[in-house]
Amino acid sequence: MANRPAFMGSLSRKVNGTKLGKLIKGYKQLREANYISSHFGTYLTPIMARDHEMRNAAFQIRHNVYCEELKFEPVAPDGLEVDEFDQFSRHCLIRHLNSGSLAGTVRTVRPLQDHELLPIEKYCLSSITRHDLNPQNFDRKEVCEISRLAVPAQFRRRQMDRFAGAATGVINQSAYSETELRCFPFIAIGLYFAAAATAIEGDIRHAFVMMEPRLARSMSFVGIRFEQIGPVIDYHGKRAPYYINKELLMDNLKPGFKSMLNTIRGSIREQLPEVETFYRNEVAPNAKALQRHAY
Repeated sequence: MANRPAFMGSLSRKVNGTKLGKLIKGYKQLREANYISSHFGTYLTPIMARDHEMRNAAFQIRHNVYCEELKFEPVAPDGLEVDEFDQFSRHCLIRHLNSGSLAGTVRTVRPLQDHELLPIEKYCLSSITRHDLNPQNFDRKEVCEISRLAVPAQFRRRQMDRFAGAATGVINQSAYSETELRCFPFIAIGLYFAAAATAIEGDIRHAFVMMEPRLARSMSFVGIRFEQIGPVIDYHGKRAPYYINKELLMDNLKPGFKSMLNTIRGSIREQLPEVETFYRNEVAPNAKALQRHAY
């Protein structure tokens, strides 16, 4: 009996190498893919801010998390957390279908003009040591930054989500299990996929993120492999600059989550035309007026 585990392990490896083993593995991956995609779609849906009400809803979630809970930013009298980069950002939210409540938000900062900088360029450019991946090497329309991911406390009720970092998307490593998909933080992953979908569908080639190394490690559990391009610095805690593009994302993503991303991409693709019309007609003119007033 003592050799039984070793025997079973050897047998499993032999079976996996056969056509039958590959067929079984393929079936398991297909079943996982269908489960993950359908599970997300059953309970959650991505929506993009395409009016002022939805933008303010994103700012309110950010205020709850970044100002009131984490105290990274000062409390604002109007309860909205807004900065200069929101003038040229696209905001994604996740709606909880059963309750209708908004379960999280993330933004994709997308500069279009030469004077518009990414947050990482304005505050942390010196931390980027991979000079070939410096955002200033690329055309403004080809870069974006994913930031301000926030999940409100009422959607972190599970015991596994009550730990430092969950508010900004970190996966609890002690609760993660590939055999227990209910442990996946679908909201945080859905937000990153919504941001990725916004970039991909908008033909943005290079994405940057300033985040905690443990968040980067936890995202790698599902195959989101960010490439670290500089050392850890003190910026709202210990954070480092990371880079990702479409190829890095798609090449490493596990089948189940690739299916989930494709579903989210389809939803984002349908919403983008209305979003771009709103930004062109409502947000951009106001941003220009604010810039004129500042001078």
